[in-house]
Amino acid sequence: MSQHPLRTLIETCDAAISRRDFDALMAFYAEDAALVVKPGMVVRGIPAIRRAFGAISDYFDGQLEVTQGAMEVIEGADNALVIMETRLRYPDGQGDWIDETRRATYVFRKEPDGQWRCTIDNSYGTALLAAEGFFHH
Repeated sequence: MSQHPLRTLIETCDAAISRRDFDALMAFYAEDAALVVKPGMVVRGIPAIRRAFGAISDYFDGQLEVTQGAMEVIEGADNALVIMETRLRYPDGQGDWIDETRRATYVFRKEPDGQWRCTIDNSYGTALLAAEGFFHH
């Protein structure tokens, strides 16, 4: 079984994040995309997403590395739900490194030109449900 083209696309995106090439990264987002920056904070649209990635990178002193683990892709109606392990590596500020694995969820839409573009980027996955302050009563 050949790997889904979205795996290659996500590998390309993660490499762009790791090298801070956010202009290249934005080519893979839909104009109306949403990014979960952190629990309770969602930004929408490419300009806001571009700024958020810059701020996230700055938070990690430009040393955030992103790679992929296990991945499942479910397609339906020109959309794809991607459930995957997103592996993060970043400095802890004390001279050591932290390795974190998130079970992320992403939604991609197949555009009329045949290209997949991310419409929802949620690296936190279902952990958002447990995040304090996420629910608004």
